[in-house]
Amino acid sequence: METKGENSNEENKETGKTRPNYGCVKLTLENCFLPLEKLQKTPSFCDGLSEEHEYDLRILGCELIQTSGILLKLPQVAMATGQVLFHRFYYSKSFVRYPMEVTAMACITLASKIEEAPRRIRDVINVFHHMKQIRNEQECHPLVLDQNYINLKNQVIKAERRLLKELGFCVHIKHPHKFIVTLLQVLESEKNHRLMQTAWNYMNDSLRTDVFVRYTPETIACSCIYLSARVLRIPLPRQPAWFEIFGVSETEIQEVCRIILKLYTRGQPNQELLDEVVGNLRKEYEKMKQKSRIIVENGISPGKAEVDATTKSPTKQSSPPANVEKEEQSEKSRRNTPESPKKSSKPNNK
Repeated sequence: METKGENSNEENKETGKTRPNYGCVKLTLENCFLPLEKLQKTPSFCDGLSEEHEYDLRILGCELIQTSGILLKLPQVAMATGQVLFHRFYYSKSFVRYPMEVTAMACITLASKIEEAPRRIRDVINVFHHMKQIRNEQECHPLVLDQNYINLKNQVIKAERRLLKELGFCVHIKHPHKFIVTLLQVLESEKNHRLMQTAWNYMNDSLRTDVFVRYTPETIACSCIYLSARVLRIPLPRQPAWFEIFGVSETEIQEVCRIILKLYTRGQPNQELLDEVVGNLRKEYEKMKQKSRIIVENGISPGKAEVDATTKSPTKQSSPPANVEKEEQSEKSRRNTPESPKKSSKPNNK
């Protein structure tokens, strides 16, 4: 949908002049897809994080969102929305600069509002605190409402606002879940509960990958049914191909299937190792940030600062200017000279 100004490119009858073109706003309900160049060179990769570690962080963050959504008793569509928002955000920002766990809290909080099942930030923080205790095999204790809790709550609120800003407030997501039911009805296989459940499981697992920001919902739905039918050895129509109903090619389906199957060949992400790697990179980033701040405060560009440090010697920098020496010498001479007696201003009376 495209909207323009009412009087755009219209001639004014009174003056006979043509009005200038107004800006247009394009409104669409389609999902936001990222170009290939943005998928390859991510902000995290530019900050020194390897592709494997970034992939593991995405899986880990999506698992946190999925588990927290179950504990918060959210509908599956809200958990799916939160995971898609999580992927989109970290294609704009880096894992090194923005903590993954705080962003996951913001994603599930925002997704619950989008899908009209809002949850309080306090409940979200409590759930993540509980999951962290279980993951570290600690005894579960309720969260203490101290200053640390207040600081964490403020971080989640800021992260939610940052999430909306980076996504341009385009948070509508068209999920492929409903297309699975529609396709199986067309194929007269809606009564095959095993096929439907398997396709549904592949759909939920694919949320941990980046297919939702690369392919249309119709392509993902067809890929899940295609993969489920192959695994269960259920024949589907080939002439004509059943997936051509939605204009999907078999090449795209096979590519999505490879991405989903690759997920099952990877081991469970090691969060301790990932936290250590990200922590080291964050320390380096903070050091560089501190250096650049000092340079900016002194009003010196980074290149000029390096040149000055190598060319100028400390003795030359510490020596006072010539005019300062002259002023000090004149001050000393004035102190050493005796003062002349003052003449009386009164006239002599003879």
